[in-house]
Parts: sequence; structure tokens; C-alpha cells
Amino acid sequence: MVAFQQLHAELLNQLSQNHFSINEITSKKIVEYVLLLHKWNQIHNLTSIRDPLQMLSKHIIDSLAISPYLQGPRILDVGTGAGLPGIPLALTHPHYRFALLDSNGKKTRFLTHVMQTLMINNVDIIPLRVEKYSPENCFNSIVSRAFSRLNEFLHKTRHLCCENGIFLAMKGQYPKEEINTLDIDFKLIDTKSLQIAGLDEKRHVLILRLNCN
Repeated sequence: MVAFQQLHAELLNQLSQNHFSINEITSKKIVEYVLLLHKWNQIHNLTSIRDPLQMLSKHIIDSLAISPYLQGPRILDVGTGAGLPGIPLALTHPHYRFALLDSNGKKTRFLTHVMQTLMINNVDIIPLRVEKYSPENCFNSIVSRAFSRLNEFLHKTRHLCCENGIFLAMKGQYPKEEINTLDIDFKLIDTKSLQIAGLDEKRHVLILRLNCN
């Protein structure tokens, strides 16, 4: 088992390499989250990444990489799974309100445990399919990390997006085919290539809006 101190030191190193600055309380909570994920993962298979050290780059830093593009104050993480990117973003953006949606019971039970253990108070866990979710208020940003293909993600969440809200679709390789077949109801605003130090894998985020033309 990787010790807390070792994980914390490596997290601080990776944060520095990627030019992220967070306070010590937050960095320690992120490490506690990784350790909880590692512990539950041994029984519930929440993520294919087994090594806590690899979770830092492939889950935590990867999630934080979209921070500059978030539009608040209300953010929805669709198909959040084990809380990615929602948990790292919620911890580092306490002034925003996050809804983490997933229909998988074991994953939402894990997330509820994380909320209680780490005393995170700016997150709501939504144990529903996205089609069944009808909140009173719309969202300024809707994020997807591994939910579905682009058009499916956009159509299933469009009823949740504010008029001037954005969709942030996190992808690995540049999704040329998905962009070429983008539905006319949506407009691609920008595509950002995410450069993550310590992660030798392609990462992109697509920024989209509803097409009002």
C-alpha cells in the first residue's frame, strides 16, 4: 500500500509540473480521495487504474486539466463514475456547485461515502439516468469524461444546459469523426489540446454550445 506521505509528495510534484496551485487542505483531501478510491476499487471495480500513483496523473491531473474552461456557478458531471472529473474539480473550485450524476448504485454509494468522509459540501450526488434528471435550475457547464459519443452526450443533456451554458466533452485522441458528424443543433466553439506533464497520452477537450442560429 502506498503511504499517504508518498502520495501527497507526488501529487504536489505533479501539480507543480502542470502549473496548478492549490492549498494544503485541498491537496490532502485529494490524496484521501485517491486512497478511498484505491480501497473501494479492490472490491467494487470502480476504475481500471489500480495503482494509486497512476491515479494521480491519469485521474486527478487529467480532471484538473479542464479547470480553465469551466463556466460556473453550476456544473454537471454526467456519467461521473467514481467521481471523475467531478470530485477533483469540486475540491479545487469550492465556489462552484457540482452535481455528479451516475445510475450505477455501487458508484453513487462510493461517492456518498467520499462526501461524508471528506466533508465536501459543494457536491450533490444524483443516482439517476440522465434522461430522468429534471432539476429546477439549469447548468452553466455540463462535463463528460467517459459518458458516450459526442452527439449522444449533447442530445441527452441539452435539456439541462442553460441558454448561455457550455458543454465540455473530454476526449483522448482528437475525435475527428465525431466532430465531422456533429449534429446541427450544436456548435463547436473550440478544441483544446491538453498538455499534461507526466502523462504520455493524448488529451483534448471540446467546448460546445447550443446552436441558436
